[in-house]
Amino acid sequence: MNVLLYPLATEKAINMVERNNLITYIVDTRANKSEIKEEFEKTFNVKVAKVNVANSIKNYKKAYITLEKQFSASDIALKLKLV
Repeated sequence: MNVLLYPLATEKAINMVERNNLITYIVDTRANKSEIKEEFEKTFNVKVAKVNVANSIKNYKKAYITLEKQFSASDIALKLKLV
């Protein structure tokens, strides 16, 4: 199962990258926090501090992935071409 579907590139999501060291991803609706954390760490070679999820009425799930202090969400956003 592919857990991470695509990054969210809204204005609010980009502001959270800069302010909170946080990346917002749309993920598989069946994925749990530990699966999201594990796949994100493998994919980008970073350490994740915390994962919060929000289910939408429109049948998708957002994951708010906060990185550890020594890693930069801005660098990942550049790799993903969000910024």
